[in-house]
Amino acid sequence: MNKFYSDVFEVVRLIPQGRATSYGAIAKYLGAARSSRLVGYAMNTSHAVIPSVPAHRVVNRNGLLTGKAHFNPPERMQNRLEEEGVRVIEDQIQNWDEVFWDPSIHLIL
Repeated sequence: MNKFYSDVFEVVRLIPQGRATSYGAIAKYLGAARSSRLVGYAMNTSHAVIPSVPAHRVVNRNGLLTGKAHFNPPERMQNRLEEEGVRVIEDQIQNWDEVFWDPSIHLIL
């Protein structure tokens, strides 16, 4: 596994239950602000990683569950968020401003 993916997984493991962040926020935190797509690719490969990576907590910058197709079944992403108390309607996290967790604010490199 490459170092960038390992770093992404490490950040994602720190997202508290009931919170979510965006691909771009993780990329920015890691000093690769233009690599949000690469963060998405990392999330797509994270389902078999040990220790587990809560990939369901990573969404697009608007709180949209764009990565749900990589869950089996796709509804699993929403179900896992809802189990943590996050409200999702039509693939959109509600109260995104309250749910959003910014690693640049909550973590120190």
